[in-house]
Amino acid sequence: MSQPPKPRGLGRGLSALLGDDEVAAAVAPPPPAPTPVAPPEPVVREVASAAPSRTPFTLPIGQLKPGKMQPRTSFEGIQQLVESIKEFGLLQPILVRPLGDSADAYEIVAGERRWRAAQLAQLHDVPVVLRTITDQDALQIGLIENLQRSDLTAIDEAKGYQRLIADFKQTQEEIARTMGKSRPHVANTLRLLDLPSTIQEMIKDGDLTAGHGRALIGLPDPLALARRAIDEKLSVRDLEKLGGEEKQTPQRKGGKPNGKASSTDSAKSADTRALEKRIEEALGLKADLKLRGLGEQSLLTLEIRDFDQLDTVVAKLTRR
Repeated sequence: MSQPPKPRGLGRGLSALLGDDEVAAAVAPPPPAPTPVAPPEPVVREVASAAPSRTPFTLPIGQLKPGKMQPRTSFEGIQQLVESIKEFGLLQPILVRPLGDSADAYEIVAGERRWRAAQLAQLHDVPVVLRTITDQDALQIGLIENLQRSDLTAIDEAKGYQRLIADFKQTQEEIARTMGKSRPHVANTLRLLDLPSTIQEMIKDGDLTAGHGRALIGLPDPLALARRAIDEKLSVRDLEKLGGEEKQTPQRKGGKPNGKASSTDSAKSADTRALEKRIEEALGLKADLKLRGLGEQSLLTLEIRDFDQLDTVVAKLTRR
């Protein structure tokens, strides 16, 4: 009997945290046909008061509470899921953990969106899987579940990574390995938190993409450019070009000449051009090498299009 393929990277990370059974319960796509999961009522009471179990059972929907480690901040657009639950019921168990010393309250680890939709569908009981899970694992599972479904905004993703670093002392490499992402992706996502809060809200609302956000980092007036990008529907490439022009404006105001290029720019020796070519072949970037006219002092300029290329250059330069 064939099984559906596991998502690349993220599935491995969640398997390491929970095991294959919980991967299927927490993040797998819904099965093609509904299957009953609710055992008789006496079993519910017995299991709910017993030790955590991998076996799904049902609990009253009011006994479930939102997870404090939930990275997602928006739960809009769930009406389609509500209609599906009304027709077929809740097919995937919600992953929960005990809530303190309370005997009749449980915290949601994965499945808060389904829980909210089940409330709107007026369900009284929902299927759950009960596990004892640490705060760190709960945050990682929440990130993985939402990233697999593309339900998480780039800003919420960045704040989740930031919390793993600040609260649990994880490195970017460890986060990347668990999430099934590259380290440059984690680093670039975290950089979005350097933007003003107003721009972060624009990204969360979908007015700007994460690519737009990265293009705005480090610019003199990012908020003005962000609003212009929205008003004029600028692409990321258009915004990068505009940002480059903004960076050059102060230099022009400073009185730098815009006349003919100097003799060192226009008359490069064959050796200089050969060095430029070697650098370009080694780094995969366009290089410009200029002699400063002060002995052997030189200025090397590399054209770096995005932060992924920058991370690649840093990795190559620091390789031992």
